[in-house]
Order: sequence, then structure tokens, then C-alpha cells
Amino acid sequence: PRFLLVFDFDETIVDENSDESVARGRALPEALRQSPRGASYNEHMQRVLAWLGEQGVRPADFRAVYESIPLSPGMAELFQFLSKHRELFELVLISDANTFGVEAKLRAAGVRSLFRKVFSNPAGVDRRGFLTLGPYHSHKCLECPANMCKRKILAEYLAQRARDGVEFQRVFYVGDGANDFCPSGTLRAADVAFPRKGYPMHRLIQESREKQPGAFQAAVVPWESAAEVARYLQELLRG
Repeated sequence: PRFLLVFDFDETIVDENSDESVARGRALPEALRQSPRGASYNEHMQRVLAWLGEQGVRPADFRAVYESIPLSPGMAELFQFLSKHRELFELVLISDANTFGVEAKLRAAGVRSLFRKVFSNPAGVDRRGFLTLGPYHSHKCLECPANMCKRKILAEYLAQRARDGVEFQRVFYVGDGANDFCPSGTLRAADVAFPRKGYPMHRLIQESREKQPGAFQAAVVPWESAAEVARYLQELLRG
């Protein structure tokens, strides 16, 4: 593969925050309506899933919700393009959601085989039949939530692929959130950041370029439909 394409999941591949999707329509107790100060969002979701399990929500119910979350506009078109050019693009997914939900949606959408690796918070089923969640790793980044620094994951992945003898000509990063800004800041001048237009990643890139011109090296191509990403990559291959 000549190119590495990194995807976020929530509000990037899918058009919703999947954590909010699984709790929708359920009257969460006051203590669970928002993440408490001092606790991480990951810990908050651990409590939400435990409460839902106590209300009788089972893994099969969660799977059905994840499978039904709509893809973002143009995402199906982008995946069709990438499936035609598998030999050129290596795909990985880095998400602060969870492996259970991400894998369920990718399989339902028929695109799991496009991804070489999925990095997300570990999720599984315990002895009670409840869906459980854990943190992905620990890190020293001051910008990212305690359970996941996507910059660290991407750097380790690139280092591992280099040890495998794979060096990418360019890296492309498709995301939307504040936690996608951190890894996109490591991209080189030849690489491209694709922030979803008007979302936190896009805003943070703009602010960073105003404060420190030249500090953010990658080209920036905002998108409203992922078909715009497909068109950009198509032009790249033509060129």
C-alpha cells in the first residue's frame, strides 16, 4: 500500500455519537445524565452501560442499535471507491467508542474487511450478560482523555509498519472531534487532514493556524460529504 488512511468512527464514519445512540429513549437517572467532574468520559460510559444492563438491555439489543446508526453523508461512496483501490490504501480506524459497537457497525455496513486494524476501547460481555467497557491504554499526553491518545496509537502503528518494511508515501486522516486534532498535528506537509466541516477538529486546526502559522503542516481539506474525500483521492490517483 502506498497510502495510509486513518478514520475516526463517531460523527465521522457514522453520523451520530454511538454512545448517545445506545442511551437514546431511555430515561437515565440524574446521576448518569452527564459525565461527572473529575471522572473520565470512558468511566462515565462504563456506568451507563452497567445501568442499561440492569434495566435488561442485552448485547444483542446494543448490537441492533449500533448496526442501525446511519453512515455519514457520502461515506458509502467513499468506501466503494476504497474497495476498488485496496492495493493502494491501507485503512485503520482509531475510535474512542468501543470495539463491540465499531465492529458491529462495520460488519453491518459490509466494510469490516477494508480495515487492517481497529483501535478502540475494549468491550465485552460479562457473566451477567452485561456489555462492559474498559480504557484503551494509559499515556502522558496532556491534551487527550485519560483512556486514549490517538496520536500515540498512530505513532506506534506507523513505527510497527516501518518495522514490517512498509513506509507510506502519504497519510490521510478523516475525523471530526477534538481528539482527532492531536494526531493530525503530527502529519507532515505531504499528508492531508480531512476534518468534518464545522466540527471541533476543523475549528481547532483553524485556531492553531491563526495562532502559529506553519505549525500545522498537513494540507487541510474540510468535508461535509465523504464523497468530497473520495473525489480528492480520485484526483490524487489521476495526478
